[in-house]
Formats: sequence, structure tokens, C-alpha cells
Amino acid sequence: MDPSPPVLLAPSILSADFARLGEEVAAIDAAGADWIHVDVMDNHFVPNLTIGPMVVKALRPWSAKPFDVHLMVAPADALVEAFAEAGADILSVHPEAGPHLHRTLARIRALGKKAGVVLNPATPLAAVEPVLDMVDLVLVMSVNPGFGGQAFIPSALDRIAALRRMIDRSGRAIALEVDGGIGPDTAADVIAAGATVLVAGTAAFRGGRDCYAANLAALRG
Repeated sequence: MDPSPPVLLAPSILSADFARLGEEVAAIDAAGADWIHVDVMDNHFVPNLTIGPMVVKALRPWSAKPFDVHLMVAPADALVEAFAEAGADILSVHPEAGPHLHRTLARIRALGKKAGVVLNPATPLAAVEPVLDMVDLVLVMSVNPGFGGQAFIPSALDRIAALRRMIDRSGRAIALEVDGGIGPDTAADVIAAGATVLVAGTAAFRGGRDCYAANLAALRG
């Protein structure tokens, strides 16, 4: 049997120094990030306001790593094309953020991007099942979205394990990403439950740039 692929790390720039965001992206890339996770919030779907397509476009030259863009916006459809053109490689949306999830995913894929579905702590796992053949990624929120630095919700482990079984049954190579409260103390359990991509904000960026490589190494275990 082939060994399991290594878990990917997708540091969230929500926890970076916004005054030096391009330099921060380059630094976390050099420290060992696999993806760059971009949290887009609209102060409507979630209670916070972060960045738009112009910022993603400005950051794109600072890293060749995949830009993993999590759209916490509603409606999402109106922004999909703008973020794709700005340089996003993966675009993930919430089932609650538009009336036609299938159509939204089809649009993302038509733009040549990878498509993801995001499940909040109270979103039924069944929400992704009808579109599993259209997704490249399922993102499990292990906190309620909107702010960084929140504590991991333990019940997320059962949800991750259930999704792992669902994905395995599909026979498709779908990434299983987890976001929220990820640190050295929770990463091992999340990986054991079946996650293949970890999003970390505070745990990745704490201590300044001299600490980034050690922070990421600690998450890998």
C-alpha cells in the first residue's frame, strides 16, 4: 500500500501583518507553506470585513504557491469571476451563500479554477453530497466563521471522520481541509480524523517571521 500523502499547510493571511502583507506572503511561503489561504469576509454573511479581489491581485506576484480563497460572502456568484481573474487557484463557497450551489461550482470550474464547498459547524454534511462529483475540496469549519483566534470545536472531529468516509466512497481525489483553532495541540487529532489540508492563522504567524518555519514544522508534528 502506498504511504499516505503528507498533509498540506495553508497558512491564513488573516493573521499576518496587514501593513506588510506582500512581504508576509513571501515569508510564509519561504517558511514552508504549501498553499496561501485567503479569508474573504463581507460583514454580511459573516461579522467581519477583510479583503477583496484587488488585494489578491496585488499579492499574486509575492508567491507562486496556490492561492486558496475562502469566500465568506453572500451572494458569492457576483465575486467568483473577479477573484478568479485576480489570481485565485481554489475558490470555496458556502451552500448558504447562494441559491444554486451546483451553478456556482460549475461557474468556478468553467473559469479553470478548483472548486470547494465549505461546511460551517451547523451545516449538515449532506449539503455537499449531491455535488461531490463537482468539488476538488471540502472545507470543514471547526469554529464559526468570521474571526481568527477562536477555540477548536471538538465535535468537528466526528464531522471530519464522516466526510473522510464520504470522500473515500466517492473514489475521487478530494482534499479535506479544516479551518479553525488549528495548532500543535489540535493538528494531530484533525489529521488522524482524515484531514489532508490544515488552515492555521494564529499558530502559523505568531512570533514574527523568524518563527514561521518553526511554527509550520510544529503543525506538521
